[in-house]
Amino acid sequence: MKVQTKSKKVNKAWLNSHVNDPYVKAAQKDGYRARAAYKLKEIDEQLKLIRPGDTVVDLGCTPGAWSQYVRRRLSPDGAAVGQLNGRIISLDLLPMEPIEGVQYIQGDFREESVLAQLTEALQGGKADIVVSDMAPNLSGNGTTDAARVAHLVELAVDFSCHHMKPEGALVVKLFHGGSYDEMVALFRQTFKVVKPIKPKSSRDKSSETFLVGMGLK
Repeated sequence: MKVQTKSKKVNKAWLNSHVNDPYVKAAQKDGYRARAAYKLKEIDEQLKLIRPGDTVVDLGCTPGAWSQYVRRRLSPDGAAVGQLNGRIISLDLLPMEPIEGVQYIQGDFREESVLAQLTEALQGGKADIVVSDMAPNLSGNGTTDAARVAHLVELAVDFSCHHMKPEGALVVKLFHGGSYDEMVALFRQTFKVVKPIKPKSSRDKSSETFLVGMGLK
């Protein structure tokens, strides 16, 4: 006799929920690689962050949904291919399928050599917008995971302080609990305007949220 394990039940429930998720369906229809595109879309539409001609750095880009969204925003007619009014530099530890007009760097953002490649890609210029969907592999240990998340956020803030225009904006993903209050305090020390946003496309059960910092102090 076969016994269905709890994990199989959970996996089946998650799969069913995923397949019927309206944002998953929208991503398939709109040609985005992941439903995450709508998280950045909602943040951008609310705050009017990305403008034609901008240089945008996408940290933790794989599979590329955020870069796809930015690419369309910088296209004069919103197309996924063709003319591009601006620059997109994307980075991730994992490989990413090419996106037309996007300069991709594979490497670990925590390593100096990879940061140097990113700096070189900016060609002496500075980013208008930095977006980060970076998240560590979670261990299940709350204290350890909070420290890992905080470290990635701190790296994104440090990068922005050195390589983003004073009037620019940084968008990062983080999670409630753990180091959340500490990261909000860091943003308030660094940016003139700080906005926490939980997009509608972020799953209700998820503790993820996004922090937006606008204008360096």
